[in-house]
Amino acid sequence: MKTLSALLLMLLVAAACTKKDSGLGQEIIDPDAILNGITTDTFELITYSILEDSTETKNASNVLLGSYVDPKFGKVEASVYTELRLPGLNPNFGDASLIVVDSFVLAMEYVGFYGDLSPQTFEVYQLTDSLQNSSEVKYYQFSTLNTGSTNWVANGQGTITPDPINDAVVAGAEVDPQLRIHLDTNRAWDFINQSTANPATFATNAAFQEYFKGLKIAVNNPNQNTGQGAILYLDLNNNPASKMTIYFRLDGVKKTYDFTINSNCADFTHIDHAQANTPVAAILADSTLGQKAFYAQANKVRAMVKIPGLDQLPDNIIIHRADLSLPVQFQTGYRYKPGSRITAASKLASTDVFYTSLGIAGLYSDTKKQYDLDIRAYLQSLVNGKLENNGIVVSPLFFRNSAERIVFNGVETNNKKKPKLVVTYTTY
Repeated sequence: MKTLSALLLMLLVAAACTKKDSGLGQEIIDPDAILNGITTDTFELITYSILEDSTETKNASNVLLGSYVDPKFGKVEASVYTELRLPGLNPNFGDASLIVVDSFVLAMEYVGFYGDLSPQTFEVYQLTDSLQNSSEVKYYQFSTLNTGSTNWVANGQGTITPDPINDAVVAGAEVDPQLRIHLDTNRAWDFINQSTANPATFATNAAFQEYFKGLKIAVNNPNQNTGQGAILYLDLNNNPASKMTIYFRLDGVKKTYDFTINSNCADFTHIDHAQANTPVAAILADSTLGQKAFYAQANKVRAMVKIPGLDQLPDNIIIHRADLSLPVQFQTGYRYKPGSRITAASKLASTDVFYTSLGIAGLYSDTKKQYDLDIRAYLQSLVNGKLENNGIVVSPLFFRNSAERIVFNGVETNNKKKPKLVVTYTTY
């Protein structure tokens, strides 16, 4: 059975920042030789949040599906667009007059979740627009495609309580946890009849995908209350358990036919964030509120930490330590847990459009309820004039394929612990 820790190992390559590591600070001289070092922790920190309007979600290592209502961030709702392919060309279902379709199931294997495992209502629609798998075509969290108006989910079977923890049972055998959505068997007959009437449809995958462009899988949960719901993490990337299957009998003999979802299929996640009248919306409208608390949220919001006093450091120093601690508001056991890591990025020059990864991963301590970042290399490069002091942008590690959110304490928080930078250096 897969666990959330397995998810983190599988997704480690899915870091959130937009460019390669900068390699900053590699010229630091003997950083551990602290002789008569000066230590200071009096830096002013300016903290707030910024909006991320274009997160690419195409062909991520997992997709997101579901919705939940967060007391700080509002409602988050994710839907999936995906292609399907033939497992083999020219299928022979047999004499249609001898076929009985027992069920038609869309299965997607879980790799984790974020939130509360309460019931959700799932809907499935056929795409009328084609997905493009070319590297030149981008899909973002706001991207959509047109669909038909018919919900493919079997009548009365759309409401499901997700279970990413326990093994599923398929045809009497235990398998890794998976979301199984029962579809209308009339849609299975569409494929069977098409294979008889127009076999060329199944002669190539290109012909099949022109006939059947794919699916949109969505949720419809208008009555969720605050604290209810979850975003499900699903593996569509060449996982043989993720597929759409016709279960049928041919003259009494049980058979199956799978439509596969694999790495040759394009997919993306669409995410809606309903942030009106939330603390996040308030801070995005007035950055000064970030001195009390500031936020980061996968796919949507990044945390900003600016340290103006770094410009006053002399240029003839060697940085031995630079430890940035960012305490969070979180009670152990609460369903919206901070992720295990955050990443740090910056604009190396004020004219930059994108943020560059600083190659820094801040680790979360559940004991201290804070993230700790070693920014020594970044700070030495800043002192050496190799970059400008444009602030540090902090994001959940799995920014484009998770639903993680973080509430950081600001410097004016009423809580005991405040963000702080401690720097030790010597002059030469």
